[in-house]
Amino acid sequence: MGYQMPSLLYPAGALEPVISRTTIDLHFGKHMQTYVDNLNRLAHGNEYEGMSLREIVRQAPEGPLLDNAGQVLNHALYFEQFTPLTKANNLPSGTLLSAIRFDFGNFDTMRQKMQDACSALFGSGWVWLAQDERGKLEIMRCHNGDNPLRWKRNPLFGIDVWEHAYYLDYQNRRAEHVKRIWEIVDWEMVESRMDL
Repeated sequence: MGYQMPSLLYPAGALEPVISRTTIDLHFGKHMQTYVDNLNRLAHGNEYEGMSLREIVRQAPEGPLLDNAGQVLNHALYFEQFTPLTKANNLPSGTLLSAIRFDFGNFDTMRQKMQDACSALFGSGWVWLAQDERGKLEIMRCHNGDNPLRWKRNPLFGIDVWEHAYYLDYQNRRAEHVKRIWEIVDWEMVESRMDL
C-alpha cells in the first residue's frame, strides 16, 4: 500500500487562531499529500520500496527521493506535535524540562535560541530541537526537507519555516508565527520522542 497520509489528531480548525483551518487544509491536505504521492512514485520498484520512512531519510542520497521522504517525515512529526488546548504559558515538564534546563539553562533560553535560528534560516527549511546520541539536546537548522536523522540526531520538536506553513495567516511575518507556535505545542508528545 505504500506510504500513507497520517490522520490529524485534532479537527482542522482546532489550532486557531495560531494556525488557521485554511492553512491546515492546504499545508496538511495539499502540500503533505503531494510529498506522500511523490514518495510513493519515487520509491516504487527500487531498493527503497517497503523501507521505513526513517531509514529512507537516513540512507537515501540527495535528490528527489530524499527531499520527498524528508518532507513526509518532517510534516508527520510537525502535525503530530500540536494540541488544540492553546495556552499562553505552555511549558514542558518532567524529563524534557530537566533536559532543557541541563542543556540550555532554562526553557526561555531554549525558546529564544530556536526563534533566533528560525529568523536566521535563509529561505525554506526547518528548525529542530534534537537529541544527539548521548542524549544532549541541541538546536539544528535544516534547509529544505533535511531532517536531524541525516546527522545521527533524534528530531523532537520542529518548526516549519517554509512560507506555506504560515503565509496565509501571517503573510511575511515569520517571526510572529514562530512566537505564536509555542502556545499549541503538545509537550507530552515531544517528550515521548526522546531516547531515554
